[in-house]
Amino acid sequence: MNHIQVYPLMAAMTFVTSLCVFQLTRNVFLNPDVRVNKAHRRMAVLENEEEGEKYAEHGLRKFLRTRPPEIMPTINHFFSNSQEDK
Repeated sequence: MNHIQVYPLMAAMTFVTSLCVFQLTRNVFLNPDVRVNKAHRRMAVLENEEEGEKYAEHGLRKFLRTRPPEIMPTINHFFSNSQEDK
């Protein structure tokens, strides 16, 4: 039997499963809308605006807000500039 053909599939499935576990764990521990303890479950509306703002405006989002919305700026500028500009 040749098991080498299974390795790429196992690698992809392991990666996707780890992403799912990471996201679920992140939401359970950091999301302000998830109510784990009884005190928060009894309240119909949580008064946690500052916690929600902190969750929504995390460091990566603040950093990306200052960056231009380009995936590969060097390649974009290379193909968008005309030959006369060079």
